[in-house]
Amino acid sequence: MSARSGSELLEALSALANPHRLQIITALLNETNYVSQLAREIGISRPLLIMHLKKLEDAGLVKSRLELSGDGKAMRYYEVVNFDIRLTPELISKAK
Repeated sequence: MSARSGSELLEALSALANPHRLQIITALLNETNYVSQLAREIGISRPLLIMHLKKLEDAGLVKSRLELSGDGKAMRYYEVVNFDIRLTPELISKAK
């Protein structure tokens, strides 16, 4: 994902302008993970993590899928979407 409209660019930059969200991107960089495990790894509560994941997903930076575990429990897994945001004066001028 590299070509973005002005509103998409602002949404992505807003999503990335938070230290917790940067931690989440880093934690998901090399592996898909489910909410509970990710919350333990990062050291934040599940509700707070879910709020940050929603912001990242709305910005198109992560995606999720629902899977059933062996015991029938629904687990939401998240992974990073490949993105490349290059800021240039021209891109910024188009993002008005």
